[in-house]
Amino acid sequence: MRLLFILLFLPAILSGQRTVQASEDQRFAAIVRQDTVQLLHLLHDDLIYVHSNALLETKRDFIHSVHTGKIVYQSFNRTKMQVEQSGKVAIVNGEVNAKGLLNGNPFDVNLRYLAVYRKRKGQWSLYRWQSTRIP
Repeated sequence: MRLLFILLFLPAILSGQRTVQASEDQRFAAIVRQDTVQLLHLLHDDLIYVHSNALLETKRDFIHSVHTGKIVYQSFNRTKMQVEQSGKVAIVNGEVNAKGLLNGNPFDVNLRYLAVYRKRKGQWSLYRWQSTRIP
């Protein structure tokens, strides 16, 4: 019975993970391109974004930082990702290397992060982000 359950629901679970991963990939790419129009759709209206330096931003703050060049991400290279999904919420534990400029100063950091996604209108949007530097 358990095997039958796994066989029936595994494709749906994996599909959800790919969808969350696809949303995260799109978000990383939009940030690098400074595509604030796409970010409007990929970020939840109630976003709380905590950077590895403890800077806390809302959706509006984050989009403004990307738009004005206060923060310029040159690349995101994810090295690990684990997704757990329950209904319209997905939790991602991952690791990423981020390179860019903050207030004109270069950074190249390896981060562990926790991202929470919420599904709305059939699309996953980033609801919470918190990262910390890997020493």
